[in-house]
Amino acid sequence: MIMNCMNNIFKKAPVFIIAGALSVSLFSCGGSDEQKKLDEENQAQMDQPPAVQVAPLKKDLFNASLAIPGELIPYQQVDIYAKENSFVKKVFVDVGSEVSQGQLLVSMEAPEINSQLAEAQSKLKSQEAVYLASKANYDRLYETSKTPGTISGNDLDQAAARKNSDEAQLQAAKSALQGILATKGYLDIRAPFSGVISARNVNPGAYVGPSGKGSDQPLFVLQEQKHLRLVVSVPEAYAGVLKEKNKVEFTVRSMPGRKFTATVNRLAGSLDNKLRSERLEMDVMNDNKALLPGMYAEVKLALPGADSTFVIPKTALVQSTEKVFVIKVVGGRAEWVEVQKGREANGKVEVFGKLTSGDQIVQAGNDEIRDGAPVKAGAAKANKAQ
Repeated sequence: MIMNCMNNIFKKAPVFIIAGALSVSLFSCGGSDEQKKLDEENQAQMDQPPAVQVAPLKKDLFNASLAIPGELIPYQQVDIYAKENSFVKKVFVDVGSEVSQGQLLVSMEAPEINSQLAEAQSKLKSQEAVYLASKANYDRLYETSKTPGTISGNDLDQAAARKNSDEAQLQAAKSALQGILATKGYLDIRAPFSGVISARNVNPGAYVGPSGKGSDQPLFVLQEQKHLRLVVSVPEAYAGVLKEKNKVEFTVRSMPGRKFTATVNRLAGSLDNKLRSERLEMDVMNDNKALLPGMYAEVKLALPGADSTFVIPKTALVQSTEKVFVIKVVGGRAEWVEVQKGREANGKVEVFGKLTSGDQIVQAGNDEIRDGAPVKAGAAKANKAQ
């Protein structure tokens, strides 16, 4: 080939440039061969299938933990309002006061109720006198009627009817008095359970009642703070994993490094329509009141696996716009296998699909590895499927 190049140069060029052209032609012809060789090597490398790391698929129990936020709320909390229109007479507690069940919190006064009470008592006494008179009359007639021909049956029946009517009126007067006394009892408000007063919105002389300006805010807010509820919302993917009496750990921001424990006591048994999560409640004893209602907690939930499932590294799961899949290598070619994603934690994820133990799964999957494309499989050095 070099000789052919030289002959072409000699035929077309003058003699005085033959020497220079000879050297250039030798260089260009030799360089063309080297470039062609490099191109062939590059093409050979491009024709090689990409190398991927694979590991055999195995079943295992998915034992992991999940960190989710929770909230501490009082075990019991009530807003206390006035049932009757009245004026605050005396307040016996303040914010932070610890109270016992039945303890008097506030006393109120309503002059019209006292008037109604006096009227009811007077009516009751009057009705008692009427009843006693009609009963005495009936008793006399009854005793006299034992002598034949002295009292007609009609007179005795009328006396009995009058006595029964007066007795009914007496019972109605007693009931009316009891109603007034019950209403008067509402003027003294007592604690429905033992707890702590967390809010107070009244002072002596304030007008309160079930309606109007006096009902804008509760008189008091009472909380049971020595017994708290830890409330969490568990996502649908993890619902049903936790059972009653399971132990959980949690921390709060105000006490970093300190861990608390609680027991699952109540499960909603259904999913919230908006969050698609299940409500779980745990009882937390707080005798020293170190924890406060309203605190947010970081809850660590253990997720024990009930049955063996396929568990792969999170990097092996591909979530493209088309579908969710893993890539397995069969006969030197990539094969997309559509799967459903299960629980996820600690860099691992459960998958469910048409998979069998021993399948060679690409450990770092992506949609650039096309379905059916040739690949060169190698053993994974890290992040093996468990």
